[in-house]
Parts: sequence; structure tokens; C-alpha cells
Amino acid sequence: MGRHRLLVLCLAFAAAVAAAGQRPRAVTVGALFTHESTIGRAARLAIELAVDDVNADTIVLAGTKLNLITQDTNCSSFLGTIQALELMEKNVIAVIGPQSSGIAHVISHVVNELHVPLLSFAATDPTLSASEYPYFLRSTISDYFQMHAVASIVDFYQWKLVTAIFVDDNYGRGGVSVLGDALEAKRARISYKAAIPPNSNADVISDVLFTANMMESRVFVVHVNPDTGMRLFSIANKLRMMASGYVWIVTDWLAAVLDSSRSRDLDHMSYIQGIIFLRQHIPDSDAKTKFISKWNNVARDRSIDSALNLYGFYAYDSVWIVANAIDRFLDNGQQINFSADPRLHDSNGSTLHLSTLKIFDGGEQLLRQLLLTNITGLTGQVRFDSDRNLVQPAYDILNIGGSKSRLIGYWSNYSGLSVTSPEILYRKPPNTSTSTQQLYSVVWPGDTTTKPRGWVFPNNGQPLRVGVPDKLSFKELVSGGTGPDNVSGYNIDIFNAAIKLLPYPVPCQFIVIGDGISNPNYDNIISRISTNSLDTAVGDFSIVKNRTKIAEFTQPYIEAGLVIVAPARRATSSAWAFLKPFTVEMWCVTGALFIFVGVVVWILEHRTNEEFRGSPRQQVLTIFWFSFSTMFFAHRQDTGSALGRFVLIIWLFVVLIINSSYTASLTSILTVQQLATGITGLDNLVASPLPIGYQTGKFVRNYLIDELKIPESRLVPLTTVQEYADALNRGPENGGVAAIVDEMPYVEILLSSHCNFRIVGQQFTREGWGFAFRRDSPLAADVSTAILELSESGQLQRIHDKWFTNPSCRSEDSGLGAVQLNLGSFWGLFLVCALICVLAVMVFFARVCWQYSRYSNSGAAGEPGNAAAITTAIVAEIQPTKPKPTRLGSFKELMQFVDKKEEEIKKIMKRRLSEKDTQAAGSSNPSPQKVLADFKSFR
Repeated sequence: MGRHRLLVLCLAFAAAVAAAGQRPRAVTVGALFTHESTIGRAARLAIELAVDDVNADTIVLAGTKLNLITQDTNCSSFLGTIQALELMEKNVIAVIGPQSSGIAHVISHVVNELHVPLLSFAATDPTLSASEYPYFLRSTISDYFQMHAVASIVDFYQWKLVTAIFVDDNYGRGGVSVLGDALEAKRARISYKAAIPPNSNADVISDVLFTANMMESRVFVVHVNPDTGMRLFSIANKLRMMASGYVWIVTDWLAAVLDSSRSRDLDHMSYIQGIIFLRQHIPDSDAKTKFISKWNNVARDRSIDSALNLYGFYAYDSVWIVANAIDRFLDNGQQINFSADPRLHDSNGSTLHLSTLKIFDGGEQLLRQLLLTNITGLTGQVRFDSDRNLVQPAYDILNIGGSKSRLIGYWSNYSGLSVTSPEILYRKPPNTSTSTQQLYSVVWPGDTTTKPRGWVFPNNGQPLRVGVPDKLSFKELVSGGTGPDNVSGYNIDIFNAAIKLLPYPVPCQFIVIGDGISNPNYDNIISRISTNSLDTAVGDFSIVKNRTKIAEFTQPYIEAGLVIVAPARRATSSAWAFLKPFTVEMWCVTGALFIFVGVVVWILEHRTNEEFRGSPRQQVLTIFWFSFSTMFFAHRQDTGSALGRFVLIIWLFVVLIINSSYTASLTSILTVQQLATGITGLDNLVASPLPIGYQTGKFVRNYLIDELKIPESRLVPLTTVQEYADALNRGPENGGVAAIVDEMPYVEILLSSHCNFRIVGQQFTREGWGFAFRRDSPLAADVSTAILELSESGQLQRIHDKWFTNPSCRSEDSGLGAVQLNLGSFWGLFLVCALICVLAVMVFFARVCWQYSRYSNSGAAGEPGNAAAITTAIVAEIQPTKPKPTRLGSFKELMQFVDKKEEEIKKIMKRRLSEKDTQAAGSSNPSPQKVLADFKSFR
């Protein structure tokens, strides 16, 4: 009995294993799309052909038939949801579609609950994310990449403003949202969003286009669905928006329309001339060519009027993606089972039959197999990245001219814009730098090849809102007058002159900011541009770092760096004024150097020059007289030695510089003004504890605190020119300031009427004044060009002279007193002179020692028999009381040798050599008496 039971269990287990490994005879997938639409007509036939090819294949799903159930969504989210629920009742394990992004959003909630993978070949909305819809997968290129391609085109032509025209649904809003981010990364922006409600009639579309045409941007990006798009361009043509100066960039929906149109349906080509549009890039292949031929043959047999578009290729590949995934799913031993969802039950009297909706138990495993897809389809390599997007997204960029479109380049996320196909670029290192971006020439609307400017001044009846600060002081620069119609000043004249040079009219409305009693805060005025309260700001606005972050500035029209102004006074003369050019240290070192050079020259000339010989008193006087007479180049002694002349040349050069510097400094001290506070420059000002004045409302305060780290307690706010003058005149001791830090134009105005103030040091910043506009405003570039024209024509200088020239101060009062000259300015020169003197003395003593050595050797020769007598006689003569010479005696001999004239030494040495030659010839030695006589004559 036990053996029988065991046999039954074994048979049952074997049967279960066989059942588990057996493939089903058929699997069912669904398809959701709008049958009668531009995309649907191409996709329907492509899907049917793909199913036939899969079932005919002997490798993929071998022995298992792929059944297809299609449902028509009719471009309706409501009907699409109902059709999706009907498909779920039929236990489909995957759904291909839908083509609409809006319907995909709704259906994705259904498949998430039932664990049925949804593979769309046309829903390109980038907001269909995997995090929100884990069972949604896209087998076409996301609009995320298409919008980056559009942004690259806008950046390539250097446009900054774009008007986005889009259908107001998930598809349109999602794409435009990504476009805004992509443009912002290129420093451009969407200036106006023209939303078209779904299923709008011609009147609504006309109103939207009319409003968009009133804006300043002439670059239109059109992201609508195919059914709305062609009506839009027909209306735009009637509104004369397809003329010269306009730019139209259209997303891939237009490619689907044009590809689907037969030749007899191309009448609408006349009103889309010059536009640029994108199309998904599909590389050429034999499989693609065969499929096109097959699709066309079947379409002709079925009398299908429309032609094949690119979405047909993606629909075909979608079927193969699903088939391969199911094949791997079954190969792994997975079973197709469904289970009831306890949360879905029919209420009393309900006819919805919700209980028929089942959860696909293998949905997660099948989704995993879909994500592992790696095949080569009609559209190229089909593989998903970590974000579930197709790898290597690319677009063709085309331009319509005449009756056909022309390829002008490609875009890919691998290398950006290029005229080389992506397949070639994939074999090279990635490169998206600006310098490598390239497109072929374009024929723009109006049949012109000249690149449109991309914007015009808005024709919406609103003038340019120009903010003008109304200040209490410096009315020469900008003044609010009695109202917006009476603004005036240097800045206003330049702005008006630049506006007149623009090639288009720009009506302006001046808005006075401030009460004319206190200075307004300039940073707050600039911030009003970023909040769209103003279009531009005109006045004495410095171009500084924090302002360029929120506004776009024009070319500077005047240099306005920061300078220091301090009070000056005329120096009082004194009896000792002639000592002021040099400091005490400088005087001492200069005098010491005079004496040092005199001693050096005496040493070098003493042995050869009679003018440097004589009694000790005469020689000391000669040293001092020679030294100080060189100051006036009045020395009477001539130098004879080469070393002496060399030292004298260097010293006379030093004396020339000292004389010139002394004369210039003394002249300055006796004739020009001196600084009253001792402030001589920026470093001196920062290091001192003295109070500093600045203009209220300007950036100078923040600069002094943040950049120069000056304590706020030292800063004194000032407003008017009179307050400037009073604070400087009072000085720090009487509650005033030691100096004022302000921009050069203000200082020019101050100094034109107050001659007792002077600029101290150099200009230490390099700011300029410019007109502020909104970020990336094209008007800023045109006004900058106009400012350059004003500069080149000389009109800019004439306006400057009109407001700034005031000859009330005499030009001779413009100098400031020189500072005392100290050793720091001359120590290098003095050091070189001293080193040359030391070197000359060293060379001199080396030569003397060499001569002394030769002299000593010449007197030591004689007969051996007479040597003792000669030595005894010389020693007795030198030291009659001492038996031996000492070292002191040897040094004294050397000094006596140095003091001896060089000419006499040469004579003695010559005579000795002659005697030696004579004694050598006569074999006799000189007598001791003769040697002693020679030595006495030397002494």
C-alpha cells in the first residue's frame, strides 16, 4: 500500500513538472491608440505586420502564437480608460500604446494596479516618469531630448527670447516645461507661453497667435499635436507671421504630418516655407527598406490613403520588444497566471463588472525582461538606460524650402549639433563644446538666407518702462525734474542719443524713483527690473558683480572707478625748507657716501697722481674738497688711473640722480599744495583710524566694508556736494572726515567747484556706468552697439563736455606736494656704488701686493760670501738697537711701500734688475755698502 502511494505521488509530481515547463499555445497582448489619426493609421498597419512577422518567426516565441487585441481610444482620455479596462478583462499580459500622452497618464494608473506593462510608441511627455508610473515604458524618444535639441538650435543662432506655442494638455505642458529648463541652461528663456486649448477652433487659435505676435520675441517654438498644427500655420500665414524676420522651430509632429501626406496633399507646403522642424533620426538599413516596401504594398492593397511615418517604425519595434520579453519570460519557466484583486468587487446593483479585472501575477517579471531588451530593430539599437529612456536619442534637423524639406544637420545628446550623422560620431569621443556645433545654411521665412534678429520691440502698446533715480545732489548726472516728462542730465542725454540710433522705434516712459530729498537705494532700483516692475534703469548705475546677477548691463559709457579725495593746503615756507627734500637718514647716508668715495679715489690716485700727494693735512683737505666738489661737478683734480676714473664715472652718475631728485622735490615743496590729513593712498587710508565719507545709496559703502574690511563705525554717509565740502573742510578733529571715497564722475563735479580738494593716489577700481535691462534682453545688446557708435562719432565726448567741463579752478593749482625722499628710493643705487668702490680698492691692493712681492724678491739676490755682510748691514740700519726685525716692522715697510710713488718703485726695480744682470756677467757680487746705500735711498 505504501509503495502504491509513493508511485502515485511520483506520477503527480512528474505531471506537475511537465505542466510547468510547457509553453502556452498562445499569449495575448493589447494595443491602444486612435485608429483614425496621423500616427494611428501608420501604427495600426505596422503593428499588424509585426504580429505576423513574430508568428512566422521560428526562434522568438517558437510554438506560441502572439494574439493581438486592438482598441480605439478616439483621442479621448475617457474613452481610452474604458477601452483599457475592456482590454484588462481579456487577460492581456502587456499593452502596446497609447499614442497620446494624456491618455497614457490615465491608463498608467490602471496598469500599475493590475501589474500589466504598458509600452508606448508615441507618448513622448517627459513627465511620464518611472517613479510615478513603474509599469509605463516608452519605446520612442522622450520629448526631454527633443526640447534640448530645440534649445541647442536657439543657442546656436544666439537668440535669447523664445515664444512657446503649445497645446494645453499633458503633452504640451510637459514639453514646454523641459524647454524652459533647457533654454535657461543656455542663458535664454521663454518670454511668452501661448497655450492653445485642446480641440480649439480657428478663432481661438487666431486669438492666441495674435497675442503672441504682439510680444517682442520672433522665435516661435511650436509643440502641438498633428491635427492642430497645420491649421495653426494656415492661420499664421493669414496673420502675415510667415514673413521675413520670423523664426519657426517645430517639434516632430510636423515630420509625422509631412511623412504621412501623399504628394497630392502637399498644398499646405506654401505656408510653411522657411520653418525648421525636427524628426527622430532612424539610420538607414536593409530591414528598414524592406519594411517600407512591405507596408506600402499592403497599404495600397487596402486602399489606405496616408503614407508611412516614423511612428510606424516605433510601433513595429514595440511588438518585437514585447515578443522578445515574453519569450525570455517563458524561457525562465514563468507561468501566465492571473489572480483576483480583493479590493475590486461589484457593489449592489453595479454593472461595471470590476471583479473581472485580474492582477497579472508575472507582471513584475515581464517588466524586468522588457527593461533588459537589447535588439536591433527598424529604428536602430533598442536598449533602455537606467532612466528607462532609449539609448542614443538623435534627431534630424530639416528646413522647408519649396516643395520639399532639406536636411541641415543632426542633434544627439552625444555630440550636440553636427552635420555628420550620429552613427559616425558614436565611433568618436563625445564632444558637445560650442566650438564644434555646426549646421548647414537655412532659408528663413520670406525666402532669405540672412539670420533673423529674433526679436522686435513689442507691439503691445506698452512703452519701455525706464526707471530714473531722483537724487538730492549731482543733478548734472540725472535729475527727475518736475516729473517723468522733464528728466534730464548727462545719463539721460546719452540714453536718448543711443535710443535714436536704434533701427526701430522704442517709445519710452520715464518713471522717477525717489523723492528728490534723499538718495534712493540703487540696488533696490535694479532689483525692480528682475521683478518686472521696470524694463530698464537709466542713471549713474555702476556695473558691479551683485547687480549683473539680476540684470543685463550695456556697454559702459563712462569710466567710473573709485578714487580718494582729501583736503589740500599750500605749504608754508621756512628758513630750513631746503632740508625738507631728504629725510635725516637720507642726508646722513648721502654725506657718508660722499666721504667714502673721496677716500676711495684718494687711495686709487695717491701713488700715481701728484695732486693727491703732499703733507697729511693737504691730503685730508684734498679728500674732502674732491668729495663734495663733485656734487657740482666742480672738482679740479684729474684722475689718472683706470680704477679711479671708473669709480668717478659711477659716482658722478649717482650725484646726477641725487641732484635731480633734490631739485624736483624742493621745487614741489616750495611751490605746490600739501595734503592736510596725511592720507597719501589707499593703503594709508585703510590702515589709519580716520573717518571716511561715502555717498548715500551707492555701492561704495558695501565695497568699503566687504572688500576693504573697513569698520562701519569709520564710515560717514554724505549726500550733497556741499556736505562733501563741509566734511572735508572740518576734518577729523572737528567732526568731519579725513577723505571721501567715491566714483570719478562725482569727484570731477566736486573738484570743478572746490579747488582745495585733491585726488589722492591712483584709481583703485575699474567700474563703469551702464544702462540696466532685464537678463538676456536683446535690447541691451542693441543699445550697447549704439553706445559704441556714439563713442566712435565723438558725440559721447561732446555730451560729457557739456555736463562736466567747468574751468573755475586754475590748472596750475592741480598738483599736490611731494613726499620727502627717503633711503628706500635710493638704497639700490647707493649699494651698487659702494660695491664698485670696494671692488676697485680690492683690485688696487691686490696689484700693490703683487708689486711689493716682486720688489722684495729683486733685492734678495747676491753672492753667497757677501750675504751675511749685506744682511747685517740692512738689519743694523733698520733696527740698530734690536737684533731681529718684527712683524710690525714688516707692516711698516709695506705701508712705506704703498706711500711711495709708483714711478720711483719702478725705477728701483729696474736698476736692481740691471745690476743683477751685470753681476751675473762679471761673476761678482755687489758690495754690502752698495746694497745698504740703495736701501737708505728707498727709506
